[in-house]
Amino acid sequence: MQVFEYPQKEEWADLLKRPENDLSGLFNKVQTILDEIKKDGDTAVRKYSEKFDGYAAEEILVSKSEIDEASLNVSSQLKEAIYKAKLNVEKFHEAQIIPERVVETMPGVVCRQKCVPIEKVGLYIPGGTAPLFSTVLMLAVPAKIAKCKEIVLCTPPGKDGKINPAILYTASLVGVTKIYKIGGVQAIGSMAYGTDTVPKVDKIFGPGNSFVTAAKQLVSLKDVAIDMPAGPSEVEVLADDSANPAFIASDLLSQAEHGVDSQVILITNSKTLISEVQIELRNQLDLLPRKEIASKALDNSRIILLNETAEMIEMTNSYAPEHLIIAMKDEDSIADQITNAGSVFVGNYTPESAGDYASGTNHTLPTHGYAKAYSGVNLDSYLKKITFQKISPNGLKIIGPSIEQMAGEEQLHAHKNAVTIRLKSLE
Repeated sequence: MQVFEYPQKEEWADLLKRPENDLSGLFNKVQTILDEIKKDGDTAVRKYSEKFDGYAAEEILVSKSEIDEASLNVSSQLKEAIYKAKLNVEKFHEAQIIPERVVETMPGVVCRQKCVPIEKVGLYIPGGTAPLFSTVLMLAVPAKIAKCKEIVLCTPPGKDGKINPAILYTASLVGVTKIYKIGGVQAIGSMAYGTDTVPKVDKIFGPGNSFVTAAKQLVSLKDVAIDMPAGPSEVEVLADDSANPAFIASDLLSQAEHGVDSQVILITNSKTLISEVQIELRNQLDLLPRKEIASKALDNSRIILLNETAEMIEMTNSYAPEHLIIAMKDEDSIADQITNAGSVFVGNYTPESAGDYASGTNHTLPTHGYAKAYSGVNLDSYLKKITFQKISPNGLKIIGPSIEQMAGEEQLHAHKNAVTIRLKSLE
């Protein structure tokens, strides 16, 4: 990791740049695939599944027997861990249910807002070297709590047509409606447009590689909603001399192993801590099976030494990290001053891994600085909010003149007349 000591504020923007992940070159290629899926449906899906995943079989819908078989291949210990995590994710997201409220804004003018579930949602779960069965929990549990009628899941199969057993077990546990052996662009296209086999959904959720990201962006232009802009994973650690360097190194590496384009940042006011963390990084990196991936990610990563806590907080809010770990003496006070972050992990004994798996918060979070404007996935992500209003005759007499005045000033005379004609009927 590169070390920068006491940079001037005008240097901050350059120091906090993310790794370049230019998708423009992919868009034409991805659009061609999407167009073919839109036109030819399952035929195109199977063609690209064979080309990209090596899976050429006719059957793309996962059968009940396959789910039952997968369940037998998941250890009882892992099942117990998944179930415990499920309970925590359910508890946290159920707490986000907001009761319907009716407000009388003035006598005779009654307004209310009703939460309605998105009817059909599509979940994309990456497979490959890191089959993210934990993401099934994060995406399907709130969908179930929101009472979405149809929850469709796509995940890439191996060449033998098999899906990681933990993904199938978790999907079955949380009530996914249908599971498909489809990955990449063809998965996004099939859920966006619908095929003879895969239903069209109203919103697509889930992370993926650059091809999946490009496909989600393209289909979101006019065909389907998506959860949020997504990019490579990232973590920032805020630390002072009270932090444990071994803990910090483990957190930095836990994100670095996601992919070569991941980014990790350490911001500290302790020069001694920097050297201690660097030693721990070297020692722990050598023990990782994904050492090569993590090592390349560290090339995109930085350690920044600043003078004061206030500067550290300001830089953090400027960076707007996906994950933020606060390992400082007054961590609770500092946490209260964070305004831009996807999810915050407070204290030395709160690893980022807790949020990834089992604490209850959602791990599907905004990256690339989008935490300045976007929330992570939550119960609201699966709901629409419809407003209602009902005005009594007396209420219209009270509010009507204000509407007439405003509509007239905007020169929208039909708007004004819709009120005037009703008021005259009440004379």
